[in-house]
Amino acid sequence: MISTDVIVLGAGMVGTSAALHCQAKGKRVTLVDRRGVGEETSYGNAGIVERDGLVPVGFPREIGALIRYGLNLSTAAHYHLSALPKILPWLWQLRAATDAAGIIRFAAAVETLNRHSIPEHRILAKAAGAEAFFRETGWVRLYRSHKGLAEAATLHDLADQYGIEYRHLTLAELKEMEPDLNPVGVGAVLWPETQSVSWPEGVTKAYADLFVGQGGTVARGDARSLRRGAEGWVVSTEAGEVSGTHVVVALGPWSNDLLDRFDLKFPLAAKRGYHMHFAPKGEATLRRPIVDIEKGYLITPMLKGIRLTTGIELAERDAPPTPVQLERLKPVARALFPLGAEVDAEPWLGKRPALPDGLPIIGPAPGVPDMWLDFGHAHLGFTHGPISGRLIAEAISGEKPSIDLTPFRAERFGRR
Repeated sequence: MISTDVIVLGAGMVGTSAALHCQAKGKRVTLVDRRGVGEETSYGNAGIVERDGLVPVGFPREIGALIRYGLNLSTAAHYHLSALPKILPWLWQLRAATDAAGIIRFAAAVETLNRHSIPEHRILAKAAGAEAFFRETGWVRLYRSHKGLAEAATLHDLADQYGIEYRHLTLAELKEMEPDLNPVGVGAVLWPETQSVSWPEGVTKAYADLFVGQGGTVARGDARSLRRGAEGWVVSTEAGEVSGTHVVVALGPWSNDLLDRFDLKFPLAAKRGYHMHFAPKGEATLRRPIVDIEKGYLITPMLKGIRLTTGIELAERDAPPTPVQLERLKPVARALFPLGAEVDAEPWLGKRPALPDGLPIIGPAPGVPDMWLDFGHAHLGFTHGPISGRLIAEAISGEKPSIDLTPFRAERFGRR
């Protein structure tokens, strides 16, 4: 039996960061995952550390958008008809949580995390020797219509309220910044404070290497083997059973698979998404991530090539891949930037863990002593991993968390 103080279940950016921060508090920590570090959602994301993520991905209210989504004609979203019976209750909750008042509540809560996200990443990156992955070029949101730009007014108003820098660009100014881009539409907005990385998996693995180098243990195992033992929590791994006083559940979209056994159930959906890498044509270069807002995709330079990431696919979490959006977006993205040959043999599929109000759960598990929850970060998991890890470590250590955890507590969805 391997004895430890804290077992962290899930070795994505969120879990790895929690393990590092618990270790920094003097805890013996074992990080457990069924796969390698950073090989699930933390592998395939856009690699963005956002400063400006103040508006949640909400339920569409405009009739034209509803029709496009309902007929599965949108490139921004796609759904499996067979999954609708399970998805519709979550969508109804999403609709209620992302009205005008809900957006204000989301912004007030998420800003407390966002303002610390880049500094916390930079602290870990420096200690882990991962600074070379980071880029301070900001990112650009491109708008194809005046209507789309007008709908961004809420984001801009909130950015003004919280003192976040942004700059409107004409297409000519964007072309000057990115000479190989062929921008279309009515304009763009540069968010210079947001940072990005050239390989998200590499950053996560560097943080894990730092954790191991400082005496931490990484083990392969199935989180569903977790049980109460004579001396606390026990989980089975390939290295043997691991016992610990505390357990942190950072399993992303798989969290409910474990928590069901402890009579805990949360409205957690898996927002599926795809990516594909392309070689740029000729000598074409891209310096920063570009989000084509109304088409619902992003292109960003990665070590492997230009990564094209899709929007949201609503389906059963473990359903076979259906990269419809990616196929529809290839010609759209190629018109925006000269993408060459596909680098990947097949598209990558990931699952973003999303709660209807857009906020993660960070804090103690209701009614389950010494269990801590850190999941549901949706589109901001890579961004929020280090700061949510700090908050979990502070709570486990009996300290007052440096950010009020009230908006992120599990009890907002009910006692159990």
